[in-house]
Amino acid sequence: MKLDSVLVLSAVALSASARPFNLARRDVDPSLIPEFGVQPGVNPTGTGDCDGIPNAQGVPIKIPCICPPDRATFIADLNANVAAGHAVNNTGVQVTFPTDNSKASQLARITAATITLQNLRGPGVGCPQAATTFGAQAAAIQAGTAASAPAPVSSATPASAPAAPAAPAAGGVDPALVPEFGVQAGVNPTGTGDCDGIPNAQGVPIKIPCICPPDRATFIADLSANVAAGHAVNNTGVNLSFPTDNSKASQLARLNAATITLQNLRGPGVGCPQAATTFGAQAQAIQNS
Repeated sequence: MKLDSVLVLSAVALSASARPFNLARRDVDPSLIPEFGVQPGVNPTGTGDCDGIPNAQGVPIKIPCICPPDRATFIADLNANVAAGHAVNNTGVQVTFPTDNSKASQLARITAATITLQNLRGPGVGCPQAATTFGAQAAAIQAGTAASAPAPVSSATPASAPAAPAAPAAGGVDPALVPEFGVQAGVNPTGTGDCDGIPNAQGVPIKIPCICPPDRATFIADLSANVAAGHAVNNTGVNLSFPTDNSKASQLARLNAATITLQNLRGPGVGCPQAATTFGAQAQAIQNS
């Protein structure tokens, strides 16, 4: 009889101690999570890019077509990051999500959302800020105004001259014909997975994932595989070619092949944005030559 009493009391104690644990983690209020302000898959180019926020001329900045992500999945990832106190996929980046309406707390929530966005699949592997109006929302909060149109950003600065033609290398494309990125990876990290890309019209760098552009040797190997296949290996419906003469059409075709490879590095539309290179400016320079 005494043993039965002890067992009952123990069960009650365990049940009572379990309740606070179950209640300890509570998901964030969805109404406090900033809206993306951008829809995925708008006006696909056929190279993995779609329309993001507009630049200073009202022309949409190109973003991966899978960005921004499905909102329910994004909220689940944000909840996991908030519960952990850091980005689960980038543990050195701290995350807080205060719930009051102070300016500091509103900005902290946008920062938490941005960190989640930019580290969806790994450290710095996610969607660029141009896939949302988060930057404009933060600027509006800082200015004490309601969030409105996204802050304008512009496309690339003047490009360097395209590479001179050369004989194709055995087993792959001639590296001398592969357009240079014109951007270095990992420049001025923000701590949220973003680094500096090409500058906008005001000379301020557009933010890109810190892992972009990729390692050049790996990129050339991926480009060679795509050229050999005649399409993006990771996005088989997107064809490409890599002609080796120096005609304007061939130079543009090589830039197109490089862009397709860049934007489909890890899957259909999963790669680096064009703002991680000067490819757009190089193409414009060729077209104007």
